[in-house]
Amino acid sequence: MEPMKPMKPMAPMKPMKPMSGGDAWWPQELGQPSTSGGQNDMRYAFFPDKQRLIVEADGKSTTYDTGDHKISGVSQSNGSAPTFSSQNGDVNVADLKTVS
Repeated sequence: MEPMKPMKPMAPMKPMKPMSGGDAWWPQELGQPSTSGGQNDMRYAFFPDKQRLIVEADGKSTTYDTGDHKISGVSQSNGSAPTFSSQNGDVNVADLKTVS
C-alpha cells in the first residue's frame, strides 16, 4: 500500500462582490429611506426628513404624509391594509393623509 500524499494547498478565494440593493423604485428627490421592505406583493419606503411613506401595492404607488410618526416596521394580514409601527404605536396606512 502506498502512503497518502500531501494535499495540494487550496487556491485563494476570489473576493465577494457586494450585494446589490436593487434599483430605487421611489422618487429620487426623496433621497434614501431610513427603512424599507415588503411582503405579500406590497413594498414600502419611509423618508423621515420629508415625512413621507411610499407604499406600492399591485403596481400602484401611493405617497402618504406621516406627520410626526417615525416608521420602523410593517405588518399585514390576509389582504388587509398594512399597519406600520411607529414611536407612537401602530398606525394603519388608511389613517394617514394621502399626498399622491
